[in-house]
Order: sequence, then C-alpha cells, then structure tokens
Amino acid sequence: MSRFSEPQHPVFQQLNASIGFDWRLGPYDVDLSRAHAKMLAAQGIIGQDDRDALLRALDSVEQELQDGSFPFEPDDEDIHMAIERRITQLAGRVGGKLHTARSRNDQVATDMALFTRAHAQAAQEAIRGLMRALVATAERHLDWRMPGYTHLQRAQPVYLSHHLLAYVWMLARDLEKFAAVEQATARLPLGAGALAGVNFDTDRQLVARELGFAGVAENSIDAVSNRDFVLDYLAAAATCGTHLSRLGAEIVLWSSSEFAFAEVSDAWASGSSIMPQKKNPDAAELLRAKAPRIAGHFVALQGTMHALPLTYNKDMQEDKEHLFDAVDTLELCLAAAAGMIEGIAFDRERMAEAASDEFPAATDVADLLVRRGMPFRECHGVVAGLVKQAVDSGRTLTELTLTEIREQSELLDGEYYEVLRGERWLESKDSEGGTSLRRVREQLDRARALLG
Repeated sequence: MSRFSEPQHPVFQQLNASIGFDWRLGPYDVDLSRAHAKMLAAQGIIGQDDRDALLRALDSVEQELQDGSFPFEPDDEDIHMAIERRITQLAGRVGGKLHTARSRNDQVATDMALFTRAHAQAAQEAIRGLMRALVATAERHLDWRMPGYTHLQRAQPVYLSHHLLAYVWMLARDLEKFAAVEQATARLPLGAGALAGVNFDTDRQLVARELGFAGVAENSIDAVSNRDFVLDYLAAAATCGTHLSRLGAEIVLWSSSEFAFAEVSDAWASGSSIMPQKKNPDAAELLRAKAPRIAGHFVALQGTMHALPLTYNKDMQEDKEHLFDAVDTLELCLAAAAGMIEGIAFDRERMAEAASDEFPAATDVADLLVRRGMPFRECHGVVAGLVKQAVDSGRTLTELTLTEIREQSELLDGEYYEVLRGERWLESKDSEGGTSLRRVREQLDRARALLG
C-alpha cells in the first residue's frame, strides 16, 4: 500500500537513485546492521532467534558483496534498501525487523562516518609511505648541492636532502589533518532515527562500542544532518593534493632539458605518439592536475550544504560522489608520488653546476658586513653595487679585485672570497631548520622518529 497514486517517472528514478555509486557503502552497512541487530536483541526488542537469523543473512550478504555475486535488482534505489531486500529474501519475514528503531537517515550518516574514518586512516598510511620514500631519498642525497629558488629564480643554494625534507613536513601536517578527520567521525549517528530519536529503549552506547565509535551524537537533529566529517576529509584531501601538485610541478621542471636535474624512471613516464625521442613525466603532470579536482569536490559539497535547513535533505545524497572520487584520486596520487620518488634519478653534477652560480651567495656577503657592524639595509646597497659591477663587466663576484670590492666598502677584505666558496654558503646556514648538514641530519632524525 502506498500514498502515491502513480508510479515514479523513469527520469526521476534515475535522478533519485544512488545505487550506482553508494554500493561502496555495502560492507559498512553490513557491519552497522550486525551491531544494530545485536543491540535490538540485547534490549529485548527482537528475540534471540530473530537476531541469529538476521546475522546469518548478513553473513551471506557480506560474502556476496565480497565475491561480486550480490543480486542487485533494477528497483534497488540505494545500497541500504538493496541489502534490506536481500536480507528479507534470505531470512524471510524476520528480515523486516532489522529496520526497527532506525531510519535511513541515521543509517546513511553512520555508513558515511564509517567509510570516512576508514579512508582517513588509509590516507594516513599512504602519506607515511610517501614520507618514508622522501626520507630515504634525502638520506641517499644528503650532501648533494642544488640551487634553491624564489620566484623560480636562483636564490640561495641548498642541499637536495633539505629540499626533499620540506615535503616531509608538509605531509606531516597532512597526517595531523587526517587524524582530525578521524576524530570528527567519533560520534555515532545511529539511533537518532529520522531526526527526533526513536520510540524504543535502545542502547546506542552498545552500538557505538561495537562499531568503534568513542560515543554517540548528542543531538538527534545534528546527528542526521551532520556531514562536517565529509567536508573535513575533503578539506584535508584538497590540501594534501596541493602538496602533491607542488611536488609534481617540481619533478616536471627538474626533468626538463632546461633544468636536467632529474629523470623519472621509465615506470612513471610516457612517450610521444609522434616524437620517439620524448620521455614525458606524465605521472608528475597528473599530480598537478588532480589537485584542483579534489579541491573542486570540497567546494562543491560546501555549496551543497550551504544554507540547508535541518535536518536531512535529498541534496545531501551528493556527498557520496564527491567523497568517493576524492578518496580514489588522493589514494592513487599518493601511491604514484611514492613510486616516482623511489625511482627518480638525480644528476649530481648538473645540480652542483647550477648551484655554483656565485650570485645567490650575495646574501652571505651582506651577512659578512652585518657581522662587521654595518646595518643590513646599508649592506644590501653595497652588495647590490658589487653585483652590478660584476654583471656590467661580465665577471663573477670572485673575479672582482680586492681594490674593487673595497671601493664598495672598506669593511670587505680577503674573507669576501672565502664567503663565496660553495661549501661555505651551505654550511653557514646553520640556524635551526636551516640547510647545513648538521641541521639536515637533525631533521632526518625527527622525521624517522615521527614515522616510527
């Protein structure tokens, strides 16, 4: 019996159905339903025999979902109704008791929390894998010199290890963000019913313990309308994707003939359909392109949730495709980034040659003058004059004569030439977090401790 006098239009059925994507929630819905059935029996809402029949049917459904034999039907609107239908087919009329004291609203919210928690954990493990690859690569290239850049112009020399470790600390922040996502899923929605609670003496704490939640959502209205944890995942994924895009962009630059600092392994490169000499760092390029895709999902769901009246609205069905695609994209990108870093080959000679440009050491000359009592802003003018004199005469800074440098400042002497030696530039940056080998080794120790 239905209150509707005519069937749904096929176009509306297509618009309304979510089974084409929310099937991914199947394993979580089975876990949820097991916990719910056990609670119903423990509270005397259903009998022990009913519980056992439901659990047997749920075991069968779980197996069917795992081996791909689950019999989906054309009228299945979503995974939740499909599983309930199948349980009733397997267990008979008792299958209809499973939905006692719950609604699809709190059921879907719980499935989404379980899914989000699982993939926040998966993201953290994948991030650690990439961090390990970066740390290992940094250790292998501990004292390899390269130029550091600002505005994509050579700025100051650094060690390659120091540069790679910058990404480790970006990813460490990503770990914190995904740990916060886990915390955001810590409250169980199930038991809130459609929005106001249920008419049965349920034990939500029992279900929470069974499913690994720290507690229950305090307010039934908030429980079914909350998708903050999905937004939190998407925000964390968008930032992590941005970090990966920066790594990808640098690999693309370093792989170019103009830089020639590195070459990605053949396993992470593609050729050209017309130019046989080409080796394109396509995987790195795709890291750049995937980041705005993930960010787009975050912005889109923010737009969906914006100004929605409480509690559940069908708009919220849109959370799934945004979340699912972001999960798949991020996990794929993290795996690709780790693989590329593990297989990348750096050209030590080429990087050292690029780092031997003396002009980036101009700041060290300014620091020498500061140590001799000159205010930094005056030092800046003196060094600018030295650079201009060298550029105008087609020479390097060390090719300026002692007389010429003393014309710019009487505080300069033979130590000027010592400061401009390449090894001195790098090891002089000995402040905490700097690029000197002592400080890089400290970073490596901290990174290894973080990764356990």
